[in-house]
Amino acid sequence: MGSGKMDIREDDLRGPEIAALLQEHLDSMALHSPPESVHALDLERLRKPEITFWTAWHEGELLGCCAIKQLDPIHGEIKSMRTARQHLRKGVAASLLKHVLEQANRRSYERLSLETGSMEAFAPARKLYAGFGFEYCGPFADYVEDPYSVFMTRKLR
Repeated sequence: MGSGKMDIREDDLRGPEIAALLQEHLDSMALHSPPESVHALDLERLRKPEITFWTAWHEGELLGCCAIKQLDPIHGEIKSMRTARQHLRKGVAASLLKHVLEQANRRSYERLSLETGSMEAFAPARKLYAGFGFEYCGPFADYVEDPYSVFMTRKLR
């Protein structure tokens, strides 16, 4: 990534770069999971008051994105964690995850949870989350058991 650090900022989901990255995210999910097992949200479904969305930038280039969906006053869900293909393995996801954990703590959440894929393609994501203290758990919120889904959670307090 060169010199300088990435700039993580709240995003209103109006820019063409984020639309393209989210489309890449949805296409990738569809590649590995049957339609009923894809829980990624499109632009419209991300523009909800209970969802806060962030993008990571470096020198005008979009590196990745992530969001928190508030499930209730003490429980948040990580959504839309994605690194742009050309910026994989540069620490983008780890930086975004740190940011999300800071935000969750600032909101006094007691727990942060997520759903990800069970297939080999999602192994790097599961490893990243486990490295940040997330543990496997059962379905939460409106999710149900699904062979294509893995659920993880982390207590914050």
